[in-house]
Amino acid sequence: MSLGGHLLELRRRLFIAAISVIVGAVIGYLLSEIIWDLLRSPMVAIAKDHNATINYTNITQAFDLKLQIAITVGVIISAPVWLWQVWGFIVPGLTKREKQYTFGFFFAAVPLFFAGCAAGWYVWPHIVTLMVGFAPIEDTVFLTASDYLDFILKLVVVVGVAFILPVFLVLLNRVGVISGISILKGWRVAILVIVLFCAVATPAADVFSMFILAVPMVALYLASAGVSVLNDRRVARREAALTAELVA
Repeated sequence: MSLGGHLLELRRRLFIAAISVIVGAVIGYLLSEIIWDLLRSPMVAIAKDHNATINYTNITQAFDLKLQIAITVGVIISAPVWLWQVWGFIVPGLTKREKQYTFGFFFAAVPLFFAGCAAGWYVWPHIVTLMVGFAPIEDTVFLTASDYLDFILKLVVVVGVAFILPVFLVLLNRVGVISGISILKGWRVAILVIVLFCAVATPAADVFSMFILAVPMVALYLASAGVSVLNDRRVARREAALTAELVA
């Protein structure tokens, strides 16, 4: 395919991905009030014992908030479509064997992305309750609606993306870029990076939420290392068998 053909193909796939996000955003907009009620439920519970409230600081902020919820929901629920478009654009330049690897990557990445988003969704109420709880009972907690929503949505999406990263390690191992032993030997650095990431993604005082995020990410890393080591052993056995046949 010529450069012009590649650009046309890229435009077509970007258009399909954008349409899927827009359709998802429409669904998200229709559900935005329900989602917002869920998102502010920790503050409603806190307000029963503490003077706490979420505030809108300008005229358009309530509408902007609904749009932000809609776009984020659109990106999340359309993940299978835009990930498929990324895969479809890469596939023509791959060998048959590499296509099998990337196809496996796609079907592993989508559920892991949703699992990561679910993990982020699970921990954020604990984070909000803990951090607001540090305010003295006689004080009033005023939270800006945009800041409150930014914190939650970024946490959910970032954790979702983080859950996909171990799949990249397996993919790199499959195409021969990195060995399974190298991945396994780097476990100390990997665990340190994961813990630091979880510490940044969650408040320092909320050890429980950091633990909830870190455990599955470490498990995914170790699983990717194990799969890569097994793949290296399989490749080594196959190469040894081919060498033995040539010698014979």
